[in-house]
Amino acid sequence: MRDDNLKQKFIVRVPATTANLGPGFDSLGLALDLWNEASFSISTTEEAVLQLSGEGEDTLAADSSNLIYRAALRIFALTGNLPAPPLKITCRNLIPLGSGLGSSAAAVLTGILGGNALCHFPLSEEEILMLATEMEGHPDNVAPGLLGSLVISTSLVPEPTEDRPKIIARRVNILPLEVAVVVPKIDLPTRTSRAALPLQVAIRDAVFNLGRTALVVEALRSGDLDLLGKVMEDRLHQPYRLKLIPGAEQALRAARLAGAAATALSGAGPGIIAFSMNGSEKIAEAMVEAFASVGVEARQWVLGISEKGATVLLRS
Repeated sequence: MRDDNLKQKFIVRVPATTANLGPGFDSLGLALDLWNEASFSISTTEEAVLQLSGEGEDTLAADSSNLIYRAALRIFALTGNLPAPPLKITCRNLIPLGSGLGSSAAAVLTGILGGNALCHFPLSEEEILMLATEMEGHPDNVAPGLLGSLVISTSLVPEPTEDRPKIIARRVNILPLEVAVVVPKIDLPTRTSRAALPLQVAIRDAVFNLGRTALVVEALRSGDLDLLGKVMEDRLHQPYRLKLIPGAEQALRAARLAGAAATALSGAGPGIIAFSMNGSEKIAEAMVEAFASVGVEARQWVLGISEKGATVLLRS
């Protein structure tokens, strides 16, 4: 670790993401204009310092066991900067936890990018994506969080000489859209949501999703909301996950009745997303009311799509 690094402070910003987008199970992700921000520097004391504000400030670990801190330490270990110096990390979180909006992917990316900056940027974008996917388990949230906009991603089977799979990710520029996001206040861990999925699916259901996934990409690329509304159906994950979320099916129907062009479960849930060119506040309110009708509280946002992915800035 060079002496001049002791005085440097880096600011890392990472956007929320929504994955799957209906039929694009584990392969499509979209960056949203809702951000977590963290500052990274070397602690001037002999102890690690992690400060949290915003989402999760009362529940997340505020020490070196925090996922952001652990992800940063991975970079020090990979680059041989051991023992790692104590870090000072100050986080301001706007992405709600356990919402289906990529909060864990954002934490992983935040830590990796902060550690990479403190170690003088040894990792390439491709290496960052591979490491983040390894830590997160899937690229569908980390890829749009890193790259911005709409991203199609997949993992390749590693060659015999490789120790980890390579990730292919391609960013697609899309036209501006509003996304109404509603998150019910229920506890639905991703592992529970994934455990609800079948181990096998019928080939007709796989074919159903294949064509629709390609058309979701085209609809978002061209801004064709009429097409998006016709093809954002899914048979691989949503039918099983919606059963775990009281009021979710009512909220999806309410969104369409309020004018949404297309609706979907956000990632593994429990969040719900609805696309429109305008009127998103009304759509979000309709979804909140639908959840309330079954006794479930919910929070709402109206978000734009973020063309930018994660950013790292040097602050003196």
